[in-house]
Amino acid sequence: MGTVQAEYRLSQLDHLEAESIHIFREVAAEFERPVLMFSGGKDSIVMLRLAEKAFFPAKLPFPVLQVDTGLDFPEVLEARDNWVSRLGVRLVVAGVEEAIRNGVVVDDGRTTRNRLQIGTLLAAIEENGFTAAFGGGRRDEDRARAKERIYSHEFGQWDPKMQRPELWNLYNGRIRAGEHMRIFPLSNWTELDIWHYIRQERIEVPSIYYAHRREVIERDGMLLSVSGAVRPRPGEEPRTRRVRFRTVGDMTLTGCVESDADTVQKIIEELSVVRVTERGATRADDRFSEAAMEDRKKEGYF
Repeated sequence: MGTVQAEYRLSQLDHLEAESIHIFREVAAEFERPVLMFSGGKDSIVMLRLAEKAFFPAKLPFPVLQVDTGLDFPEVLEARDNWVSRLGVRLVVAGVEEAIRNGVVVDDGRTTRNRLQIGTLLAAIEENGFTAAFGGGRRDEDRARAKERIYSHEFGQWDPKMQRPELWNLYNGRIRAGEHMRIFPLSNWTELDIWHYIRQERIEVPSIYYAHRREVIERDGMLLSVSGAVRPRPGEEPRTRRVRFRTVGDMTLTGCVESDADTVQKIIEELSVVRVTERGATRADDRFSEAAMEDRKKEGYF
């Protein structure tokens, strides 16, 4: 009679999932008032799915926080609302518009809404007393992200030289008054891992991640979606192209790429051959300089 040998080795995705779930549970046990940063984009949706698994069948033991620029894609806000409604979690919205009205940040007509998010976020963390904030940052996005710890120590600013060692998956969450932690459960994931997980879990993401026809203009080497926030300038001719978004954010700064990938499998095949990160290819706010992301993180950006 033959013997049956069970396969006990974890797949790459199983390993990443287990690590992320462990991080969520550690933070929930260690910090008094955590919060999950949630935009409705693919990374924050995967992060929310992992949090759901970490605490099932109980509800999430923390709220979700969105910093609303007022220039977010409608499809992304719809996805945000669908997830919040399905999970029954409390949504805290920190609006840049409201922050401007209250004098928290100053709109000088030149600073982008993405940059105005920084003061808005820091004010929301302080106002609500959040001691730890989960973010969907991944180390493959940018060289500044690669310096990030899973527990990123903050006091309103980020100093890469002051980050704590993390040996053997041991995390130091000790903070003093006025400090907080940024927690990155997806640090070791890649963009391709995210899409493999979306396929495995059959996760719903905003439709703009899939190829569709959209009126766009070409500006500064990027394709921007024509909308009320993005108007053609002299010499810019709107054209309808088949495109998709690799990342989502402020409509005035987030570009799309020409693509025929209208399914998760096709997106995975497309990403398997690209050599440019999604932020490097489609985020204008990361093109100002090689250290653009790091400069914003030092000011408090997520």
